[in-house]
Amino acid sequence: MTGLRGRWAQGLQPRFFCWVIKDRLATGERPGGFARNHRKVRRREELIWLAQHGFTHLVSLLDSPHNLHAYDEAGIAYAHVPIGRHDEMSERLAEIYDTIATFLDDPVERIYLHREELGEKTLGVIGGYLLYAGLVDTGPRVVSLVENLTGRNLGAEAREIVSATLEHHISRG
Repeated sequence: MTGLRGRWAQGLQPRFFCWVIKDRLATGERPGGFARNHRKVRRREELIWLAQHGFTHLVSLLDSPHNLHAYDEAGIAYAHVPIGRHDEMSERLAEIYDTIATFLDDPVERIYLHREELGEKTLGVIGGYLLYAGLVDTGPRVVSLVENLTGRNLGAEAREIVSATLEHHISRG
């Protein structure tokens, strides 16, 4: 990504960006926006911003491979670990959490986790990961923490992911 100068060389922070684990794990909207609002120019600017801010991997939870080619073009490594269907949830969650944990085991890694929007499934995965990693010890605490971090209420779908993490004993242990 060369040829940009001034303000544009700094890129554009992805919408709804927030840190989950300061300077290590962040989340927000898919670079470029979601579905009918997706813009290639905005995606490029947001990828520039992520690269400029030291993000080493993007973790896409999308069911489709949208944007992966753009990550290659931007020179940013990625992992594509879709959440998948409801009946696959516990297996998929374990793979998602393991992927994030493996990256974060390396102290130089800085991860950006996304789906199309910063919505229920992403919020649930964030909460589930914090439980999985042993950073939070109970469902109610993780719900409160994720709501405070993101400024969004966790609805039924997000709480179901948190519950599945606890009920299926998906942990790093």
